[in-house]
Amino acid sequence: MYKRYRQEWTKHLDFIVIEEISLQIAYMVAMLIRFGEIMFANEIYRELAVVLAMIDFVIVMVLNTMHNVLKRGYFTEFVETVKACVAVFAFAVIYMYAFKVSSDYSRILLFLTLILHVLVSYLTRILWKVVLRNTHINDGKKYSMLAVLDPGIAEETLKKLTDNKGDIFNVVGLVFTQNDDRTEVCGVPVVSDIEHASEFVCREWIDSVYVECQKVTKKIDRFMDECRQMTVTIHFAAPSAIHMSTGTFGNKVAGITVLTSAVRYASPLEHALKRGLDLIGGLIGSIFACLIILIVGPVIKKQSPGPILFSQERIGRNGKKFKMYKIRSMHVNADEIKQELMDQNRNKDGYMFKLDFDPRIIGNRIDEDGTVHKGIGDFIRRRSLDEFPQFFNVLLGQMSLVGTRPPTVDEWEKYKFHHRARLACKPGLTGIWQTSGRSKITDFEEIVKLDTKYINDWNLSLDIKLIFKTAWMVLAGDSGAM
Repeated sequence: MYKRYRQEWTKHLDFIVIEEISLQIAYMVAMLIRFGEIMFANEIYRELAVVLAMIDFVIVMVLNTMHNVLKRGYFTEFVETVKACVAVFAFAVIYMYAFKVSSDYSRILLFLTLILHVLVSYLTRILWKVVLRNTHINDGKKYSMLAVLDPGIAEETLKKLTDNKGDIFNVVGLVFTQNDDRTEVCGVPVVSDIEHASEFVCREWIDSVYVECQKVTKKIDRFMDECRQMTVTIHFAAPSAIHMSTGTFGNKVAGITVLTSAVRYASPLEHALKRGLDLIGGLIGSIFACLIILIVGPVIKKQSPGPILFSQERIGRNGKKFKMYKIRSMHVNADEIKQELMDQNRNKDGYMFKLDFDPRIIGNRIDEDGTVHKGIGDFIRRRSLDEFPQFFNVLLGQMSLVGTRPPTVDEWEKYKFHHRARLACKPGLTGIWQTSGRSKITDFEEIVKLDTKYINDWNLSLDIKLIFKTAWMVLAGDSGAM
């Protein structure tokens, strides 16, 4: 799912937060100078603090005062800061006269707040830009991008793509559209030729592809078609746009006008609402996870020596690897035993691993007379209790409450291009596949269809519906819920 930035101010939420803090600092210091104390005990001055904060936020949104904030020089930044602060002051005065409360406030306080707001806001903006330029704070927030370029324009285009500090993309590799002997351009490594570029995208963490060429050859067209099969977002900058598919819209990448093709794009508001739901659910789920660990942990330790929790490397959105947490329901050597049990796998294609009876689970055994015994491991798996620590992953932003289940590394390595489509969104604790009864679905192609349907049809109400359906299935003891 591509996050479409309809308003550029959403890219600079850090600066907006700093701006709001700067305004409140200026307001409080002005009160200390004017009255010798912070007057928040006085109701009208408490209200003014809230009004100023709201006006400041509206000014940022409407006037887009953070436009190109990371590219602005010292003088330009000072001018833009003054303009933004004066606008806040002007609207504050309009508010006072409109509600006939201007006589209640000290005019000296307002002028002091304006002057201090300019100074504090300017200094904090400059300091934060210095921090961002000299650290890697923003690197984790950027989307990895592969550049596919004609050799003749590679250096010029990469300078635009890599020099733009304020952009949200990080170019991790270069592919030439034609033969070229260079192995690196502007510090960006050449990672593949156009013939095998799709394979690179499938196996590596790539969020999007930037394509710029004078002529779209059959190889380039096939590469873009395979990217669409993988639901990888394509940014296309070329004289002709006839090779773009549906779901295309105008966009900008590092100041370059492009056409972006994405299977499903969402607004910043939609992303914020989904993340808000994840944070609320993640916090509640983490509390339950801690309680479950306290209850079942000692039993697990007694029946199978080893850690209560274990982490496993999984493949997340667009191929990004992360550690997924679970309550240990299997013996510590489960991965070694897995290789011996491959011939019993219900999913014969090898894209997933499922057994009718799994001897790796703690307490599971079959006596010589054929009697089947199941223990604590089977219990916590049937009740999906082992999955609860993944709420920690949700809080960390590595997973979502609802999404597609993250594959293991060995499963992912078998993926074909269209299988990668299920990695187009953040992995989830539950989803359409799980609530459709994962224990009954063994055809991996059917799972991919369900996951792709979720990505194409995603909306917040669908997530809420699946969350309630999952909760009901967990309470009913359906092990396919999570």
